[in-house]
Amino acid sequence: MAYSDFSLPKIVKTFCLTISEKVDIFADAPEFDSGDFLKETLRYNLPLALAINTEKSRSEMIIAPILIELKKRLPQPIGLFSGVDFTVDATQGLNGTCDFLITRSPEQLFIKAPVITIVEAKKEDINSGLGQCVAEMLAARLFNEREENPINKIYGAVTTGDRWKFLKLEGQIIEIDLGEHFLNNINKIMGILANGITESMILNPLQ
Repeated sequence: MAYSDFSLPKIVKTFCLTISEKVDIFADAPEFDSGDFLKETLRYNLPLALAINTEKSRSEMIIAPILIELKKRLPQPIGLFSGVDFTVDATQGLNGTCDFLITRSPEQLFIKAPVITIVEAKKEDINSGLGQCVAEMLAARLFNEREENPINKIYGAVTTGDRWKFLKLEGQIIEIDLGEHFLNNINKIMGILANGITESMILNPLQ
């Protein structure tokens, strides 16, 4: 068992979660200026990535540039990990590789204080990646609990690169935004990611 083996019904049943499906649950997240460099990068990369239409091309040409630019432009330092092993509790199936992981701590040699997990949708099917994303979010929370990091909200996203769906885990409730966000509003996508990081830092500063 690993993160990718979980469907949404399976992860909900296994960990006794409650699903809250809402529209625009991140409507209050302010937009974040993505900058001219990222906009120009995506303007060139997006048609190329969609033409190649592989998970690798979408990851390298769309998703990674967005997250790197977020790391670069945020006023507070964060960590960004790609394709890392994040085994937290193999006995519960909380093990495997994360596509992308954002942490509240700037360390890059090891993972500390994960706050956002990002799953690349397989075969462009966002809904099929929800179970994996929730599993990684649960693992992030368990990791923080063991490290005594006071982070009570974990955020997640499932993306094809050009489409993004966001989630939030608090307690035993997993909120899933029924809507999707598209690259024509990249500032909103960046804003939701930035809001998850900054909200966590304001409410629960690390020691």
